[in-house]
Amino acid sequence: MDSSTSDEAYQEQILPHVSRTFALTIPQLPAALRSAVTNAYLLCRIADTIEDQTSTSAAARLGLLHRFVAVLCGREDAAQLARDVAPRLTEHTLPAERELILNSGRVIRVAAALAPPQRAAIERCVAVMCDGMHRFQCIASLQGLARMSDLDDYCYYVAGVVGEMLTELFCAYAPGIERQRSGLQRFSISFAQGLQMTNILKDVWDDQERGACWLPRDVFARHGVELADLRPQSQPPGFDAGMRELIGVAHAHLRNALAFTLLIPRSEAGIRRFCLWAIGLAVLTLQRLAHTPGFTAGRQVKVSHAAVAMTQLLTNVAVRQDWLLRRLFDFAAHGLPLARLETPYVPGLRAGADSRMPEFQETEMHGQHELRREGSSGH
Repeated sequence: MDSSTSDEAYQEQILPHVSRTFALTIPQLPAALRSAVTNAYLLCRIADTIEDQTSTSAAARLGLLHRFVAVLCGREDAAQLARDVAPRLTEHTLPAERELILNSGRVIRVAAALAPPQRAAIERCVAVMCDGMHRFQCIASLQGLARMSDLDDYCYYVAGVVGEMLTELFCAYAPGIERQRSGLQRFSISFAQGLQMTNILKDVWDDQERGACWLPRDVFARHGVELADLRPQSQPPGFDAGMRELIGVAHAHLRNALAFTLLIPRSEAGIRRFCLWAIGLAVLTLQRLAHTPGFTAGRQVKVSHAAVAMTQLLTNVAVRQDWLLRRLFDFAAHGLPLARLETPYVPGLRAGADSRMPEFQETEMHGQHELRREGSSGH
C-alpha cells in the first residue's frame, strides 16, 4: 500500500484485501460512520490475526492481545507491538493480514482521532473480544463445544459484542436512532449471532481441517452423533438432523436481525442497506445449507454472485418499505426450519449452567410474518 496516503485512505485500501463482505457493505454507510466501522473491523481483524496466526504459547498470545488493547487505549506503543508480532506470524498468514499487522499503527491513529463515544464503543468491543476469543480458542478441538449455551457464549465473544458496538455507533450518529436504543439493544446480540452461526455451519468442514469444531455436542448427541468421530465423507444419518436444528436457531436469530434493521429510521437508507445485505446473504446461505445435505466443503454452499446481486437489487428497492422487507425475508426464508428462542441472551450468564435448548419446530412461513417480541434472543 502507498505509504503517502492518509491513514483513512489506507483503511479503505486494505479493507477489500481482508474482507470482501465488509468491503461490500461498509461503503453503504453514511460518511460519518464509514471510517469508524472500517476502523472497528480492522482492529478486530488485527486481534483475530494475533490469536490465530502467531506461533507462540497460549499465554504469550494472551499477552500480545492484552498489549494490543493497551496500544488501542494509548498505554503502549503501536510500532513496538507490530515489531514483536510480525516475526511470530506463521507461514499460513495471508499477505494482507501480515501487512495489516505491520501497519497497525495507522489503524490505531484513526481510532485515536474518533469522537469519544465512538472510541469508547470500539475499545470495549476489542477488549471483550480479545479475552473471550482467546478463552474459546484455548479449548478448541474436534470434540465441539459441550452445550448450546457454550455456542451462544462463543458467538457473543466473536460477534455479539460487535452487534453491541454497532448499536452504540449508530445511536451516537443520529438522534432518531438513539430514540430506538432500547429496541436495538434487545436485538443487537441476536443479529450478530445469526450471522456468526451461519458462518459456523457453512465452514464446519473447513474448521475441522484446522482442528476445530464449534458445534454443540448436546444437540448432536440427541441424534446419536459423536462430533469427534465426524468425517466429511462419512456423515452419520443424525448429522443432518442436528444441522437442521442449528439452521432453525440461526434462522430465528436472523428474524431478530430484521427486527433490528426495521428499528433504524427509514431515512437512514445506507445503514439499512448495510444490515439488509448481510441478512439477505445469510438467509440464502441457510437455504443452501438446508438443500445441500452431505456437503463436504464450504465452497459447495457458497451463495452465487448472481444471488448476491439480486439481494442487493431487491433490498435497494424495498429499503424504506418495512412491509415489503418482511415479505422479501419470508420469501427468501421459505421452508427453512425455525426454532423458538426462549430466553434473552445475557453474556456469561449461562456459562457452566445446564443448557436450555431452544424449542425446535419444522415450519414453512407463509405471507407476512410478525416477529415474536416475547422470548426473543436479543440483549
